[in-house]
Amino acid sequence: MSGDIFALILLALVAGIFAVFLKESRLPAASLLLSVAVGLIILIALLPALIELIGFFKQMALDIGLNTFYLTTVLKVIGIAYLAEFAVQLCRDAGQGAIAVKIELAAKVALLLLALPIITALFEVIYNLVLGEL
Repeated sequence: MSGDIFALILLALVAGIFAVFLKESRLPAASLLLSVAVGLIILIALLPALIELIGFFKQMALDIGLNTFYLTTVLKVIGIAYLAEFAVQLCRDAGQGAIAVKIELAAKVALLLLALPIITALFEVIYNLVLGEL
């Protein structure tokens, strides 16, 4: 993967330079399309590594007897955070800061909804600890 990351960085740098030239020319929309295309290529290239990481964490959770519900929730939270950040940056690159803010808000609400079972379990543990000491 380390060799692949250097290729991805080189691709991003070259695309970034071309995007700057396209933005300065009469084709600013092409600059945005190039940025989106390179971003998607990078995401697709990273999928095998991400799948390997998820498999590692799931196996580790099984080995230590952790409830996989919590791990799955944490992985979903991480996925939403990364995808939202990707979309926010694309919107900002396109000059659509207002839409970017709305995406950030939607992602925060989604993350909070996903975290509700974990927050509830945490409050139950705290409540039981406090009651146990009384």
